[in-house]
Amino acid sequence: MGCRTIMSQQLILRKTDVTAASLLFTALSNDCRVGILNLLRNGPKNVGEISEALKIEQTMASHNLKCLAFCGLVTSKRLGKTIEYTLNRETVEPILRLADKHISKYAINLRTCKTLER
Repeated sequence: MGCRTIMSQQLILRKTDVTAASLLFTALSNDCRVGILNLLRNGPKNVGEISEALKIEQTMASHNLKCLAFCGLVTSKRLGKTIEYTLNRETVEPILRLADKHISKYAINLRTCKTLER
């Protein structure tokens, strides 16, 4: 049996995909939205539960959930008169884990950064 070399494949994004990736990172660059994603890691929640847990107005929670849903980061399901939001675990959980790993290993200074604050 011969040795098989696997070459790493470099992903080159098309211009439209560069724009889409930039928009995805823009959606993830908001404390409120990342807070919502982190909260939904514990299970589905409605707008009232999210706004109460994060101590934000329901309109702010709704606006940010709309953005997260548009980006495919959360899904929504109507349950009677309420809408329940669920994390897209397939892709978001690995993104959040990778972000934590990256920060812990290469960018621990981000935890106390004043330069990049808005």
